[in-house]
Amino acid sequence: MDQIESQVFSDAVREFWQVRNRQAGAQIQRGGSDQGGRGAVTGGQQMNGFAQKISELMGRVGVKESDIHSRRGLADLPGFYRPTKEWDIVVVVNGELLAAVELKSQVGPSFGNNFNNRTEEAMGSALDLWTAYREGALRASSTPWLGYLLVLEDCPQSQRAVAVREPQFPVLDEFRNASYAVRYELFCRKLVRERQYSAACFIVADSQQADRTVNYAEPAEDLSATLFISQLLRHVRDR
Repeated sequence: MDQIESQVFSDAVREFWQVRNRQAGAQIQRGGSDQGGRGAVTGGQQMNGFAQKISELMGRVGVKESDIHSRRGLADLPGFYRPTKEWDIVVVVNGELLAAVELKSQVGPSFGNNFNNRTEEAMGSALDLWTAYREGALRASSTPWLGYLLVLEDCPQSQRAVAVREPQFPVLDEFRNASYAVRYELFCRKLVRERQYSAACFIVADSQQADRTVNYAEPAEDLSATLFISQLLRHVRDR
């Protein structure tokens, strides 16, 4: 397998900010703005660059383009608690699910509420798919590879310490005075350690550095993009 470049997602991060800026600008031109910058999110497409890069890398190790699905209507998988769930990337070869990947982002200013939404969504998606798999909804598929990738805006609001409320019982120590960046890092790591996902990738990016060669950071080596990609490619290549 070819060496994976250290800034494998630099183009995807650049496109992420460009798409968000275009969507926010279009919202203003229409005469309104969604609360909390939501106009830059509801337009979608900001994670397309990540999907394209991951698909490109899988193609390099022999996965056919026709087996990689990332378009709306083609990446739905059966669930157990709900009929279907649309993933961002799905790899199906000869009727067998090899991999499914979730691509998510979080940009301010509403980090608090959105952190809870992101964590609940990720855990629910994993539980739903693994239960459906156990119940035979994926038919002859052997154990699939599940990946979770999260992009967090690198800014003072996401990096500063956040207090916790403890009206009844104390929280776990690692959450005390932890920033949202630290909370997300802990969350991604726990997703893997609890085997809800096969691998997770956590990167932080500053919109003011989008055009630089190095335009994002990886706070934790075990959640790096290169490790995430190498594990995915090893799985799909060997199958």
